[in-house]
Amino acid sequence: METTAVDPEKQKQAREYARLKRRLWLAGVLLSALYALVWLISGGAVALADGLAGLFPYPWLVVAAFGLVFGGGHFLLRLPLGYYAGFVLPHRFGLSTQTRRGWLVDQGKGLLVGLPIGLLLLEGLYALLGAFPDTWWLWAAVGMFVFNVLAANLSPVLIMPLFNKYTPLGREHAELERRLLDLAARARTRVRGVFKFDLSRRTKAANAALTGLGHTRRIVVGDTLVSEFTPDEVETVLAHELGHHVHRDILWFILVEGLLTFLGLFLASRVMALGQAWFGIPVESVASLPLFLLVMGGYNLVLMPPGNAFSRWRERLADAYALEMTGKKEAFASALIRLANQNLGEVEPEAWVVWLFYDHPPLGERIAMARNWPAKGA
Repeated sequence: METTAVDPEKQKQAREYARLKRRLWLAGVLLSALYALVWLISGGAVALADGLAGLFPYPWLVVAAFGLVFGGGHFLLRLPLGYYAGFVLPHRFGLSTQTRRGWLVDQGKGLLVGLPIGLLLLEGLYALLGAFPDTWWLWAAVGMFVFNVLAANLSPVLIMPLFNKYTPLGREHAELERRLLDLAARARTRVRGVFKFDLSRRTKAANAALTGLGHTRRIVVGDTLVSEFTPDEVETVLAHELGHHVHRDILWFILVEGLLTFLGLFLASRVMALGQAWFGIPVESVASLPLFLLVMGGYNLVLMPPGNAFSRWRERLADAYALEMTGKKEAFASALIRLANQNLGEVEPEAWVVWLFYDHPPLGERIAMARNWPAKGA
Protein backbone atom coordinates (compact mmCIF):
# COMPACT_ATOMS: atom_id res chain seq x y z
CA MET A 1 0.00 0.00 0.00
CA GLU A 2 1.32 3.42 -0.88
CA THR A 3 1.11 6.42 1.38
CA THR A 4 -2.24 8.01 0.78
CA ALA A 5 -3.43 11.59 1.09
CA VAL A 6 -6.23 13.16 3.06
CA ASP A 7 -9.40 12.78 0.99
CA PRO A 8 -11.17 16.19 0.65
CA GLU A 9 -14.56 14.53 0.15
CA LYS A 10 -14.02 12.39 3.24
CA GLN A 11 -13.13 15.53 5.18
CA LYS A 12 -16.36 17.18 4.11
CA GLN A 13 -18.24 14.14 5.41
CA ALA A 14 -16.13 14.12 8.58
CA ARG A 15 -17.04 17.73 9.40
CA GLU A 16 -20.74 17.03 8.90
CA TYR A 17 -20.55 13.80 10.89
CA ALA A 18 -18.75 15.52 13.78
CA ARG A 19 -21.26 18.40 13.76
CA LEU A 20 -24.21 16.02 13.99
CA LYS A 21 -22.55 13.98 16.75
CA ARG A 22 -21.99 17.16 18.79
CA ARG A 23 -25.64 18.10 18.43
CA LEU A 24 -26.73 14.65 19.52
CA TRP A 25 -24.35 14.81 22.48
CA LEU A 26 -25.82 18.16 23.55
CA ALA A 27 -29.37 16.84 23.14
CA GLY A 28 -28.48 13.85 25.31
CA VAL A 29 -26.97 16.03 28.05
CA LEU A 30 -29.99 18.34 28.12
CA LEU A 31 -32.43 15.43 28.07
CA SER A 32 -30.71 13.73 31.01
CA ALA A 33 -30.54 16.96 33.02
CA LEU A 34 -34.22 17.72 32.35
CA TYR A 35 -35.18 14.18 33.34
CA ALA A 36 -33.44 14.49 36.72
CA LEU A 37 -34.83 17.99 37.32
CA VAL A 38 -38.39 16.83 36.70
CA TRP A 39 -37.99 14.09 39.30
CA LEU A 40 -36.71 16.63 41.82
CA ILE A 41 -38.99 19.60 41.21
CA SER A 42 -42.18 17.56 40.85
CA GLY A 43 -41.55 15.67 44.08
CA GLY A 44 -41.58 12.42 42.15
CA ALA A 45 -38.31 11.23 43.69
CA VAL A 46 -39.60 11.63 47.26
CA ALA A 47 -42.96 10.09 46.41
CA LEU A 48 -41.33 7.05 44.78
CA ALA A 49 -38.86 6.55 47.65
CA ASP A 50 -41.65 6.79 50.24
CA GLY A 51 -43.86 4.41 48.28
CA LEU A 52 -41.10 1.85 47.92
CA ALA A 53 -40.26 2.13 51.64
CA GLY A 54 -43.84 1.06 52.35
CA LEU A 55 -43.49 -1.96 50.07
CA PHE A 56 -40.07 -3.31 51.02
CA PRO A 57 -38.86 -4.03 54.56
CA TYR A 58 -35.15 -3.57 53.83
CA PRO A 59 -33.46 -0.30 52.79
CA TRP A 60 -31.26 -2.07 50.22
CA LEU A 61 -34.39 -3.30 48.40
CA VAL A 62 -35.73 0.25 48.32
CA VAL A 63 -32.43 1.47 46.83
CA ALA A 64 -32.45 -1.29 44.19
CA ALA A 65 -36.09 -0.72 43.23
CA PHE A 66 -35.60 3.06 43.03
CA GLY A 67 -32.53 2.58 40.86
CA LEU A 68 -34.41 0.26 38.50
CA VAL A 69 -37.38 2.61 38.12
CA PHE A 70 -35.35 5.81 37.81
CA GLY A 71 -32.61 4.26 35.68
CA GLY A 72 -35.09 2.32 33.54
CA GLY A 73 -37.02 5.47 32.73
CA HIS A 74 -33.83 7.26 31.77
CA PHE A 75 -32.71 4.36 29.59
CA LEU A 76 -36.01 4.28 27.70
CA LEU A 77 -36.01 8.07 27.30
CA ARG A 78 -32.49 8.04 25.82
CA LEU A 79 -33.01 4.90 23.71
CA PRO A 80 -34.28 6.65 20.52
CA LEU A 81 -31.40 9.13 20.69
CA GLY A 82 -28.92 6.31 21.28
CA TYR A 83 -30.34 4.34 18.36
CA TYR A 84 -29.97 7.29 16.01
CA ALA A 85 -26.46 8.18 17.21
CA GLY A 86 -25.19 4.62 17.45
CA PHE A 87 -26.90 2.95 14.50
CA VAL A 88 -28.63 5.29 12.04
CA LEU A 89 -25.95 7.98 11.80
CA PRO A 90 -22.93 5.67 11.33
CA HIS A 91 -24.84 3.82 8.58
CA ARG A 92 -25.76 7.11 6.94
CA PHE A 93 -22.07 8.01 6.66
CA GLY A 94 -20.98 4.55 5.58
CA LEU A 95 -19.06 3.76 8.76
CA SER A 96 -21.15 0.97 10.25
CA THR A 97 -21.43 -2.64 9.10
CA GLN A 98 -23.57 -3.68 12.04
CA THR A 99 -27.04 -5.15 11.56
CA ARG A 100 -30.01 -3.87 13.51
CA ARG A 101 -30.16 -7.19 15.30
CA GLY A 102 -26.48 -6.88 16.17
CA TRP A 103 -27.06 -3.43 17.62
CA LEU A 104 -29.95 -4.70 19.74
CA VAL A 105 -27.86 -7.64 20.96
CA ASP A 106 -25.11 -5.22 22.01
CA GLN A 107 -27.65 -3.15 23.92
CA GLY A 108 -28.85 -6.28 25.69
CA LYS A 109 -25.30 -7.29 26.58
CA GLY A 110 -24.61 -3.78 27.81
CA LEU A 111 -27.62 -4.01 30.12
CA LEU A 112 -26.60 -7.44 31.40
CA VAL A 113 -23.14 -6.12 32.25
CA GLY A 114 -24.00 -2.59 33.32
CA LEU A 115 -27.10 -3.27 35.39
CA PRO A 116 -25.48 -5.44 38.09
CA ILE A 117 -22.45 -3.14 38.27
CA GLY A 118 -24.64 -0.04 38.46
CA LEU A 119 -26.82 -1.52 41.19
CA LEU A 120 -23.76 -2.64 43.16
CA LEU A 121 -22.29 0.87 43.02
CA LEU A 122 -25.65 2.40 43.94
CA GLU A 123 -26.06 0.09 46.92
CA GLY A 124 -22.53 0.89 48.04
CA LEU A 125 -23.13 4.63 47.77
CA TYR A 126 -26.29 4.64 49.89
CA ALA A 127 -24.84 2.16 52.40
CA LEU A 128 -22.02 4.66 52.94
CA LEU A 129 -24.49 7.55 53.15
CA GLY A 130 -26.37 5.75 55.88
CA ALA A 131 -23.32 4.57 57.82
CA PHE A 132 -21.12 7.68 57.46
CA PRO A 133 -23.40 10.70 56.88
CA ASP A 134 -20.54 13.18 57.34
CA THR A 135 -17.66 11.40 55.58
CA TRP A 136 -19.44 9.16 53.03
CA TRP A 137 -17.89 11.05 50.12
CA LEU A 138 -14.38 10.16 51.30
CA TRP A 139 -15.11 6.42 51.51
CA ALA A 140 -17.00 6.53 48.21
CA ALA A 141 -13.94 8.07 46.52
CA VAL A 142 -11.73 5.28 47.92
CA GLY A 143 -14.24 2.69 46.72
CA MET A 144 -14.35 4.17 43.21
CA PHE A 145 -10.56 4.19 43.03
CA VAL A 146 -10.42 0.49 43.88
CA PHE A 147 -13.22 -0.22 41.40
CA ASN A 148 -11.36 1.58 38.59
CA VAL A 149 -8.17 -0.40 39.25
CA LEU A 150 -10.09 -3.69 39.22
CA ALA A 151 -11.97 -2.70 36.06
CA ALA A 152 -8.75 -1.84 34.20
CA ASN A 153 -7.29 -5.20 35.22
CA LEU A 154 -10.28 -7.46 34.61
CA SER A 155 -12.03 -5.83 31.66
CA PRO A 156 -9.84 -7.50 28.97
CA VAL A 157 -10.67 -10.99 30.24
CA LEU A 158 -14.22 -10.59 31.57
CA ILE A 159 -15.96 -7.73 29.73
CA MET A 160 -14.36 -7.20 26.33
CA PRO A 161 -14.79 -10.83 25.14
CA LEU A 162 -18.56 -10.46 25.63
CA PHE A 163 -18.68 -7.92 22.80
CA ASN A 164 -15.92 -9.07 20.44
CA LYS A 165 -14.19 -12.30 19.48
CA TYR A 166 -10.46 -12.27 20.19
CA THR A 167 -8.18 -14.70 18.37
CA PRO A 168 -4.38 -14.96 18.04
CA LEU A 169 -3.05 -13.41 14.83
CA GLY A 170 -2.08 -16.86 13.60
CA ARG A 171 0.23 -18.02 10.83
CA GLU A 172 -1.22 -15.66 8.24
CA HIS A 173 0.12 -12.69 10.21
CA ALA A 174 3.05 -14.39 11.93
CA GLU A 175 5.55 -11.75 10.76
CA LEU A 176 3.35 -8.91 12.04
CA GLU A 177 2.92 -10.71 15.38
CA ARG A 178 6.70 -11.14 15.67
CA ARG A 179 7.24 -7.44 14.98
CA LEU A 180 4.66 -6.34 17.54
CA LEU A 181 6.00 -8.66 20.23
CA ASP A 182 9.51 -7.44 19.50
CA LEU A 183 8.26 -3.87 19.82
CA ALA A 184 6.74 -4.73 23.21
CA ALA A 185 9.98 -6.36 24.34
CA ARG A 186 11.97 -3.27 23.36
CA ALA A 187 9.53 -1.22 25.43
CA ARG A 188 10.10 -3.67 28.32
CA THR A 189 6.40 -4.46 28.35
CA ARG A 190 5.27 -7.98 29.17
CA VAL A 191 2.17 -8.94 27.20
CA ARG A 192 0.10 -12.11 27.06
CA GLY A 193 0.10 -12.11 23.28
CA VAL A 194 -1.22 -10.33 20.18
CA PHE A 195 -4.90 -10.78 19.42
CA LYS A 196 -7.07 -9.78 16.49
CA PHE A 197 -10.69 -8.88 17.16
CA ASP A 198 -13.67 -8.75 14.82
CA LEU A 199 -14.11 -4.98 14.62
CA SER A 200 -15.41 -5.29 11.04
CA ARG A 201 -18.58 -6.92 12.40
CA ARG A 202 -19.63 -3.46 13.58
CA THR A 203 -17.68 -0.82 11.71
CA LYS A 204 -15.30 0.01 8.90
CA ALA A 205 -13.20 2.09 11.31
CA ALA A 206 -9.79 0.84 12.46
CA ASN A 207 -8.41 0.64 15.97
CA ALA A 208 -5.79 -1.00 18.18
CA ALA A 209 -4.92 -0.92 21.86
CA LEU A 210 -2.75 -2.21 24.66
CA THR A 211 -5.26 -3.39 27.26
CA GLY A 212 -5.14 -4.67 30.80
CA LEU A 213 -2.73 -4.48 33.71
CA GLY A 214 -0.14 -6.97 34.87
CA HIS A 215 -1.00 -10.53 33.86
CA THR A 216 -3.99 -9.41 31.75
CA ARG A 217 -2.02 -7.00 29.52
CA ARG A 218 -2.31 -7.85 25.84
CA ILE A 219 -2.02 -6.25 22.40
CA VAL A 220 -5.33 -6.15 20.51
CA VAL A 221 -5.70 -5.03 16.90
CA GLY A 222 -8.92 -4.66 14.94
CA ASP A 223 -9.20 -6.85 11.85
CA THR A 224 -9.86 -3.65 9.88
CA LEU A 225 -6.43 -2.37 10.92
CA VAL A 226 -4.69 -5.61 9.96
CA SER A 227 -6.38 -5.79 6.55
CA GLU A 228 -6.21 -2.11 5.53
CA PHE A 229 -2.88 -0.91 6.94
CA THR A 230 0.69 -1.88 6.10
CA PRO A 231 2.79 -3.74 8.71
CA ASP A 232 4.89 -0.58 9.21
CA GLU A 233 1.75 1.47 9.83
CA VAL A 234 0.37 -1.08 12.30
CA GLU A 235 3.73 -1.10 14.07
CA THR A 236 3.70 2.68 14.54
CA VAL A 237 0.11 2.63 15.81
CA LEU A 238 1.04 -0.02 18.38
CA ALA A 239 4.20 1.88 19.29
CA HIS A 240 1.93 4.80 20.21
CA GLU A 241 -0.07 2.51 22.50
CA LEU A 242 3.11 1.16 24.05
CA GLY A 243 4.14 4.76 24.67
CA HIS A 244 1.21 5.04 27.05
CA HIS A 245 2.56 2.07 29.01
CA VAL A 246 6.12 3.38 29.08
CA HIS A 247 4.86 6.72 30.40
CA ARG A 248 2.59 4.93 32.92
CA ASP A 249 -0.46 6.68 31.53
CA ILE A 250 -2.96 4.11 32.84
CA LEU A 251 -1.67 4.80 36.35
CA TRP A 252 -1.66 8.55 35.72
CA PHE A 253 -5.25 8.54 34.49
CA ILE A 254 -6.43 6.39 37.39
CA LEU A 255 -4.73 8.72 39.88
CA VAL A 256 -6.05 11.89 38.24
CA GLU A 257 -9.53 10.42 37.94
CA GLY A 258 -9.33 9.38 41.59
CA LEU A 259 -8.41 12.91 42.67
CA LEU A 260 -11.16 14.47 40.56
CA THR A 261 -13.69 11.95 41.85
CA PHE A 262 -12.65 12.83 45.41
CA LEU A 263 -13.28 16.54 44.73
CA GLY A 264 -16.52 15.85 42.88
CA LEU A 265 -17.94 13.70 45.66
CA PHE A 266 -16.98 16.34 48.22
CA LEU A 267 -18.86 18.93 46.16
CA ALA A 268 -21.83 16.57 45.88
CA SER A 269 -21.86 16.12 49.66
CA ARG A 270 -22.13 19.87 50.17
CA VAL A 271 -24.93 20.29 47.61
CA MET A 272 -26.85 17.24 48.84
CA ALA A 273 -26.70 18.67 52.38
CA LEU A 274 -28.76 21.55 51.00
CA GLY A 275 -31.16 19.18 49.25
CA GLN A 276 -33.37 18.79 52.29
CA ALA A 277 -33.97 22.54 52.44
CA TRP A 278 -34.47 22.84 48.69
CA PHE A 279 -36.44 19.70 47.91
CA GLY A 280 -37.22 18.14 51.29
CA ILE A 281 -34.87 15.21 50.62
CA PRO A 282 -32.71 13.76 53.43
CA VAL A 283 -29.16 13.07 52.27
CA GLU A 284 -29.34 9.37 53.14
CA SER A 285 -32.60 8.87 51.21
CA VAL A 286 -32.33 7.31 47.76
CA ALA A 287 -34.64 10.14 46.62
CA SER A 288 -31.46 12.27 46.55
CA LEU A 289 -30.14 10.25 43.60
CA PRO A 290 -31.36 12.68 40.87
CA LEU A 291 -29.67 15.57 42.72
CA PHE A 292 -26.47 13.56 43.12
CA LEU A 293 -26.39 12.76 39.39
CA LEU A 294 -27.09 16.38 38.44
CA VAL A 295 -24.18 17.62 40.57
CA MET A 296 -21.75 15.00 39.31
CA GLY A 297 -22.90 15.49 35.72
CA GLY A 298 -22.42 19.26 35.92
CA TYR A 299 -19.05 18.79 37.59
CA ASN A 300 -17.89 16.46 34.82
CA LEU A 301 -18.99 18.97 32.17
CA VAL A 302 -16.92 21.70 33.80
CA LEU A 303 -13.93 19.36 33.91
CA MET A 304 -14.15 18.37 30.24
CA PRO A 305 -11.78 21.07 28.87
CA PRO A 306 -8.98 20.64 31.45
CA GLY A 307 -9.39 16.85 31.42
CA ASN A 308 -9.13 16.73 27.64
CA ALA A 309 -6.12 19.07 27.71
CA PHE A 310 -4.35 16.67 30.09
CA SER A 311 -5.22 13.75 27.81
CA ARG A 312 -3.95 15.57 24.70
CA TRP A 313 -0.63 16.17 26.46
CA ARG A 314 -0.24 12.47 27.23
CA GLU A 315 -1.21 11.56 23.64
CA ARG A 316 1.48 13.88 22.26
CA LEU A 317 4.04 12.14 24.46
CA ALA A 318 2.87 8.76 23.13
CA ASP A 319 3.17 10.02 19.55
CA ALA A 320 6.70 11.21 20.26
CA TYR A 321 7.56 7.82 21.73
CA ALA A 322 6.22 6.01 18.65
CA LEU A 323 8.30 8.18 16.33
CA GLU A 324 11.44 7.84 18.45
CA MET A 325 11.04 4.09 18.97
CA THR A 326 10.31 3.10 15.36
CA GLY A 327 11.98 5.89 13.38
CA LYS A 328 9.19 5.36 10.81
CA LYS A 329 7.78 8.85 10.56
CA GLU A 330 6.35 8.42 7.06
CA ALA A 331 4.58 5.22 8.09
CA PHE A 332 3.12 6.95 11.17
CA ALA A 333 1.95 9.93 9.12
CA SER A 334 0.44 7.55 6.57
CA ALA A 335 -1.33 5.59 9.33
CA LEU A 336 -2.86 8.79 10.71
CA ILE A 337 -4.03 9.80 7.24
CA ARG A 338 -5.63 6.39 6.75
CA LEU A 339 -7.36 6.78 10.12
CA ALA A 340 -8.68 10.17 9.04
CA ASN A 341 -10.10 8.72 5.82
CA GLN A 342 -11.29 5.41 7.22
CA ASN A 343 -12.73 6.66 10.55
CA LEU A 344 -14.00 10.00 9.20
CA GLY A 345 -11.77 11.93 11.58
CA GLU A 346 -11.55 15.70 11.17
CA VAL A 347 -8.02 16.75 10.28
CA GLU A 348 -8.43 20.45 11.09
CA PRO A 349 -11.33 20.93 13.54
CA GLU A 350 -12.14 24.37 14.93
CA ALA A 351 -10.14 25.44 17.99
CA TRP A 352 -13.17 25.58 20.29
CA VAL A 353 -14.13 22.04 19.28
CA VAL A 354 -10.65 20.78 20.16
CA TRP A 355 -10.72 22.68 23.48
CA LEU A 356 -14.06 21.22 24.53
CA PHE A 357 -14.25 17.75 23.00
CA TYR A 358 -10.88 16.40 21.88
CA ASP A 359 -8.94 14.05 24.16
CA HIS A 360 -6.40 13.54 21.31
CA PRO A 361 -4.58 16.27 19.39
CA PRO A 362 -6.24 16.99 16.02
CA LEU A 363 -5.11 14.61 13.30
CA GLY A 364 -3.65 17.48 11.28
CA GLU A 365 -1.38 18.42 14.16
CA ARG A 366 -0.32 14.79 14.66
CA ILE A 367 0.39 14.29 10.94
CA ALA A 368 2.49 17.47 10.84
CA MET A 369 4.40 16.35 13.94
CA ALA A 370 5.20 13.02 12.28
CA ARG A 371 6.30 14.55 9.00
CA ASN A 372 8.50 17.12 10.73
CA TRP A 373 10.10 14.62 13.12
CA PRO A 374 13.87 14.46 12.67
CA ALA A 375 15.04 11.41 10.76
CA LYS A 376 16.56 8.75 13.00
CA GLY A 377 20.27 9.30 13.26
CA ALA A 378 20.04 12.83 11.85
